[in-house]
Amino acid sequence: MILRIDEGTLTAMMRMAVLGSGSGGNATLVQCGSTTVLVDAGLSAKQLVLRMQRLGVEPDQLDAILLTHEHSDHARGVDVLLRQREISVYANALTREALSYKMKSQIPWRVFHSDQDFELGELSVRAFRIPHDAAEPVGFVLNGQGTRLGMVSDVGHVTHLMREQLKGSHAIYVEANYDENLLELDTKRPWATKQRIASRHGHLSNDQTASLLRDVACEKLSTVMLCHLSSDCNCPNIATRTITRGLQSAGLAKVQVHCAEQHEPTAWVEFAPEVVSEPEIEAITEPAPEVKSVPEPASPPQPQPKSSSAPAEEKYITPSLFDAFFVPDE
Repeated sequence: MILRIDEGTLTAMMRMAVLGSGSGGNATLVQCGSTTVLVDAGLSAKQLVLRMQRLGVEPDQLDAILLTHEHSDHARGVDVLLRQREISVYANALTREALSYKMKSQIPWRVFHSDQDFELGELSVRAFRIPHDAAEPVGFVLNGQGTRLGMVSDVGHVTHLMREQLKGSHAIYVEANYDENLLELDTKRPWATKQRIASRHGHLSNDQTASLLRDVACEKLSTVMLCHLSSDCNCPNIATRTITRGLQSAGLAKVQVHCAEQHEPTAWVEFAPEVVSEPEIEAITEPAPEVKSVPEPASPPQPQPKSSSAPAEEKYITPSLFDAFFVPDE
C-alpha cells in the first residue's frame, strides 16, 4: 500500500504513468499496493523496458499485461518482452486469436470474457466492449483500495455502456485523438483515412471526449489523462483547453487534465479515494459554576435558652460530563 503521511493523515492510493501514447505505440503502467500491471504494450520491447526503468519499475515486477485489442500500436512489444520473462497476458478470445499466429514466444495467455470481472492481485478488473475496428476491443475499469480508474482508448463513438462503466471514477484515461477542424484541413491523409478516423469505429475527437466526460464526471473525479493525440490533427494545448472547458461547464474546474506524449513517459500520477484522519476524542466538561452557600431561615424564638444554630448545609451543582463524539469527514 502506498501511504502518504502528513500530520497524522493516512491516504491509500492508486497511481498510473503513461510510457507513451499515440499512433507510434501505447502503454500505461498502473500500480495499486503491491500489484503492477501494464495496460497495452505497443512500444518496442526495448523502449518498454527503458521507460519502465525511468519510472523505477523493472519488467520482472510486472504482474500482468492487459491488452485492449490486437493492433500493433497496442501489442507490438509483447512477443520480444516475453522471450526471457514469464508474464501473464490477459486478453479476450478474439484478441488472443488475432495475435497468436504473430507470436514466436510461448505466451502465458489468460483469457477473459468481455464484460467480465476478474481479480488480479490487489486489483479487481472489469473489461467492457467498445466500438473500434478491431476483433473485440475493450476498455477497462480497475478498482483497488477504494479507488476506481476507467480506461478507454481507440474508440469510435460513445456508447451507453461506456458511460455506465466510467461513472464514479476517481481517474479516467481516455483518448482525445483529433480536433475536428484540423482533421478536415489536413492534407497529408487521403480522404478515406480521414473518414475512417472520424467514423463510428475510428477514434474520438476532442469535442466527443469533452461531452463524454461531462456525462460521467462526478465530484470524485480528480484526474483525466488524455491519450492517443494525433501529432498532425491535434495538439496538447487544444485538447486540454477543450476538455477543461467541458469539465468547467459541469462544475468540475478542479479536475487535473494531463496529456500523454508519444516519445516521453509521464510522471506518476496519483489519485486517492479519500483522506482518513485519526480523530482526537476529548471529554467535554462544563466548568463548575461558582456556588454560594445558602443559609437556612432563622428559627422562630423558643422559650428555651438561646443557643448558636448549626451552620447551613452547602449544596454544589456537580459539573455534567457530555459524551465525546466526532463526525468523520465524508
